[in-house]
Amino acid sequence: MIPELKPAGDSALLISFGETIEEEINSRVHAIARAIEKADFEWLVEVVPAYSSLLVVYDLLKVSYAEVESAIKPLLSAETESFRGRLVEVPVVYGSSYGPDIDFVAKHNALTVDEVIEIHSRPVYLVYCLGFLPGFAYLGGMDERIAAPRLEKPRLKVPAGSVGIAGKQTGIYPLESPGGWRLIGRTPLRLFNPSKDRPTLLQPGDRVKFVPINESEFRDLYEKEWGESVD
Repeated sequence: MIPELKPAGDSALLISFGETIEEEINSRVHAIARAIEKADFEWLVEVVPAYSSLLVVYDLLKVSYAEVESAIKPLLSAETESFRGRLVEVPVVYGSSYGPDIDFVAKHNALTVDEVIEIHSRPVYLVYCLGFLPGFAYLGGMDERIAAPRLEKPRLKVPAGSVGIAGKQTGIYPLESPGGWRLIGRTPLRLFNPSKDRPTLLQPGDRVKFVPINESEFRDLYEKEWGESVD
């Protein structure tokens, strides 16, 4: 597939492969992103990869859109190497106050809660990209049997580490924030820590495996991870 190049505002270029969510296309996105970063253009401000697109932000005082497009085109054929990161196990306590929407997800899909947990924790998910919040990983590979609509009215406060479902996607809130995803559990892991050299636990290309744990295990792991008792 040949990507489309077009302006995005007055200082960015968008490279788009359409709206399809596919691992192969996402690998191409990241291959092009790495090629652009490696070229080290003096006008480059930021490269922002997404599911099937890539935003190239440039300094409009140093270069024109036409010059950026001309420089980018030869890099669109960058070889797509295997973009496979680490396998990260993410412990999750499902249900109760940690996952208040799990009963809805089960009922919505004519399943039991145990079946929702088994289906959700079975796959190995791919981190396609980060966005929305620092360290929020968009994961691919969720079984459609547990898909569920977003809340009609988003919560004003979702605890950090909450695991949710929105449509056919699942994800983890790295920070306390408002949110409208259906919450089915919570991990004690700290997904975003600005004091670290690499502040985000998950990176594009990583694989995620959810591992069910009980409440006692959650509390113990949370205290070790955060240095405080859980709320």
